[in-house]
Amino acid sequence: MERESMEFDMVVVGGGPSGLSTAIRFAQMAAEAGDEFTVCLVEKGSEIGAHILSGAVFEPRALDELIPDWKEQGAPVNNPVTEDDVYYLVDQEQGMRMPGIFIPPALHNPSSSHAISLGNLCRWLGEKAEELGVMLFPGFAASEVLYNDDGSIKGVATGDMGVGADGEQKPTFQPGYELHAKYTVFAEGCRGHLGKQLMEKFDLQKDSDTQHYGIGFKEVWEIDPEKHVPGKVLHTVGWPLGHFPGETLGGSYLYHMENNQVVLGLIIDLGYKNPHLSPFDEFQRWKHQKTIRQFLEGGKRISYGARAVVKGGYQALPKLTMPGGLLVGDDAGFLNNLKQKGSHTAMKSGMLAAEAIYNAVKSGSTGGEELHSYVEAYKASWLHDELYTARNIMPLQHKLGLFLGAAAAWVDQYIFRGHLPFTLKDPAPDHSKLKLASKTRKPDYPKPDGVLSFDKLSSVFLTATNHEEDQPCHLQLKDESIPMNSNYPLYDEPAQRYCPAGVYEIIEEEGGAKRFQINAQNCIHCKTCDIKDPAQNINWVVPEGTGGPNYGAM
Repeated sequence: MERESMEFDMVVVGGGPSGLSTAIRFAQMAAEAGDEFTVCLVEKGSEIGAHILSGAVFEPRALDELIPDWKEQGAPVNNPVTEDDVYYLVDQEQGMRMPGIFIPPALHNPSSSHAISLGNLCRWLGEKAEELGVMLFPGFAASEVLYNDDGSIKGVATGDMGVGADGEQKPTFQPGYELHAKYTVFAEGCRGHLGKQLMEKFDLQKDSDTQHYGIGFKEVWEIDPEKHVPGKVLHTVGWPLGHFPGETLGGSYLYHMENNQVVLGLIIDLGYKNPHLSPFDEFQRWKHQKTIRQFLEGGKRISYGARAVVKGGYQALPKLTMPGGLLVGDDAGFLNNLKQKGSHTAMKSGMLAAEAIYNAVKSGSTGGEELHSYVEAYKASWLHDELYTARNIMPLQHKLGLFLGAAAAWVDQYIFRGHLPFTLKDPAPDHSKLKLASKTRKPDYPKPDGVLSFDKLSSVFLTATNHEEDQPCHLQLKDESIPMNSNYPLYDEPAQRYCPAGVYEIIEEEGGAKRFQINAQNCIHCKTCDIKDPAQNINWVVPEGTGGPNYGAM
């Protein structure tokens, strides 16, 4: 059955802050000039915002530029920061508030920043995009990049619906659509499925440093109103993670939102070395720390989620353009790894891409060109300056650990203002850093108490994750023998621990035989397996559209 096709001036893949900002900015420029250009945005989630998860303390700098009167238009950005504290946690009972002078200036959150739900902001941006005539297609997963005869990008195809696990068409089969465009913008978020393919096909990382990642957890709690302080922002470093060179890095947050709610989470660097480490269990354990549990006791957990976070920064940015295509947001890696903020940087990258595309089609381009003007605009923008001054923070942490790395970061930011006369690199990819299971200690994780800490399956239930069961597995093994023949004897198969959703299991059958099982229906699309698998044997691809989590105000 042939696929139908539609033609557009610009197609955007991904309905996060970068993709929506791309679509809105292009449509704004067309409307201001009285032009009739067509823009389409596809989003694999069931609705705009369904797959969005972030802390998030939001810096409105890019939003100020994109929609200057966002306050008057009712943007869900109305919880300004009122308190901004950083704590060093010594152990489960001890912690200390760090004096402001010890915190690099960029890490301070002024009252102009807001603790928000990024999912709700994206839903609002989606409404603004539709008002400008952008065609939004949620529930359609872009599964394939299409190419012209000359090798330039022609657009994307959405995945077929109604294909069984055996690869055969079911009675409900519907072929995907081909979305052709003069220019296609890839805004899939961290470790984008198509972005990864483009990196390889066009060798986009040839001149960049190795990309690095973390896994970020988040929960939403309703707490005792007497403990709630609207706008209070709290970050922590230290326990339960490492303090010294070679140990596990990470940090955490707890933000007071509106309506007596707090959001809290832990981010763990995926360069960790101990294969027995379970990021999920570290997060559950962290909630028992005195500084954190004081807010949660007597409260109720209402949401859970997890996702990978791109952390390589300035020197890990790939080449941003290809013939007919551009990378924006976390698909490229625009997160500021000093601030641990990526929403405003993602939005700015999308706006710059939109302006480059609009100027090209306005001047008569029929598409397929490589828009170097996008790269030039990025290099001349505050986005470049912000990433550049933060470029050495993660490498310093990786090389020196928490204590010495923080001291070096203080010198970098306070004395040199981010302009040290060198750029540090960390060439070892995250998946290569695991030590042998036989050479490492197994952490002793306490059982969840069902009050502050919980198990994986009850947590996944809160994500409202759903996949059509009879469909091809979207977690593809390049070699099915590797999990049991290599990863298990060498690393005690770490997939059963690094996955935050219980997707991967080692099952012991009658007679003592063991096998590797993939519970793909549990997948919450965090992409950690695609990043951390030591053999790089797992390839995450998009499932049928609408599959995955259905996050609310995350």
